[in-house]
Amino acid sequence: MAKKPTLLNLTQIDMSRTLATQEDIRKENPHRFEMEMLTGILYEDLENVVCAGYQDVSENAFWVRGHMPGYPIMPGVLICECAAQLASYYAKKMKYLDQGIMAFGGLDNVKFRGQVRPGDRLILVVKLLKGKPNVMMVLQFEAVVNGEVVADGELRGVAIRDAVIELPEEEK
Repeated sequence: MAKKPTLLNLTQIDMSRTLATQEDIRKENPHRFEMEMLTGILYEDLENVVCAGYQDVSENAFWVRGHMPGYPIMPGVLICECAAQLASYYAKKMKYLDQGIMAFGGLDNVKFRGQVRPGDRLILVVKLLKGKPNVMMVLQFEAVVNGEVVADGELRGVAIRDAVIELPEEEK
């Protein structure tokens, strides 16, 4: 039996209402080009420290051609990267990180439970478990497709406060 989401009741979210677009996410996250993993933000709850975002998985994603030819499946590491980018976005949004970037610090208890394919909407949910502002954070995450959890686990973010990001010329 497939696992149902537990971090957030997704049936109570208006999936057609985007709170933050990719342009809004770019204001908080430095990821660009092939490494932009979020399409939009659907839900933010500062009180319970929960955030939900999504990626509309494209037929043109850089990994589709080679993973796996004829039956493309999103690599698990990219699912985890999506969750980490959501956590990074939310760290800035909730003022958990005042400067620099939140970088990947580790993964624990990650399970892959299903497939993510081109054409899917991958919903990501993160919930802060513990942390210290401007230092580190530990979050629970779930990745959901069609109401079923396809991956879950814990991720760690570590602050790199002196990071200097050089944006592409067109964004300066």
